Amino acid sequence: MTRRALLLINRHARQGQNSQAIAQLQKLNLELITENIEDVRFLSEIIESYQNQVDLVIIGGGDGTLNAAVDGLVNTQLPLGILPLGTANDLARTLGIPNSLSAACQIIARGHVQHIDLGCVNGKHFFNVASLGLSVQITQRLTKETKRRWGVFAYAITAIEAMWRARPFHAEIRLNGKTIQLKTIQIAIGNGRYYGGGMAIVHDAKINDQRLDVYSLEIQHWWQMLALLPALRHGRHTTLSGVRAFHAQEIEVYTRKPHPINTDGEITTYTPAHFRVIPRALAVLMP
Repeated sequence: MTRRALLLINRHARQGQNSQAIAQLQKLNLELITENIEDVRFLSEIIESYQNQVDLVIIGGGDGTLNAAVDGLVNTQLPLGILPLGTANDLARTLGIPNSLSAACQIIARGHVQHIDLGCVNGKHFFNVASLGLSVQITQRLTKETKRRWGVFAYAITAIEAMWRARPFHAEIRLNGKTIQLKTIQIAIGNGRYYGGGMAIVHDAKINDQRLDVYSLEIQHWWQMLALLPALRHGRHTTLSGVRAFHAQEIEVYTRKPHPINTDGEITTYTPAHFRVIPRALAVLMP
């Protein structure tokens, strides 16, 4: 049976391959309604407008594009197919979807659906990780030009630049019935496994484990971060000096003044913040 899909491709995606994707998906017996996206802020609105006309939504772009679409996907409960056409593609990496456009199209055509959890902070859903502190500075410095020029290595280059200027801030975390006062340069709250161009929130994180993985980087000098980087890359940092780690289903974070919060690479809200996991929130086509 032919399925009808809404295909949304971010025209600014680094690896945007519109016509190639359309041709491959049509060969795989998918009927397509195609919208080229100039401004991802309208993605959720577009998805909701097609709610009763399609069987699934296919999104071509990176993590920022998917983050912009997540509220519309939640509201319509349409299954999601992913064409990883961005720079980092951390959600695709978490789900085991390869960067090959042909392979990603095959996964969508097979129609194997699994339900994944979502994170939510102050009413904003996210797939991968939400964070405040150093990561926000990285997001603010990570320009489209940098990503076009350096690809996934842009994250590491920008992170090193941001480390020089990182300053600790005071925060209060409430989770699992405890209140914790800390001084940190970054608090990260993960729903999925990968973020920041392939870094792991913790080594055993899954996007369907119904928990949030949290860590706080409590170091005083930028050079201490260099020693942590290899462990952070593989999610093995949680037992190291200068890192505090937790698991929870809900978390509250308070700061003396409002701090911006980065969700899947986009700044979307501010502290005070209430984080929670929403189990089995979304159907995704995956291996």
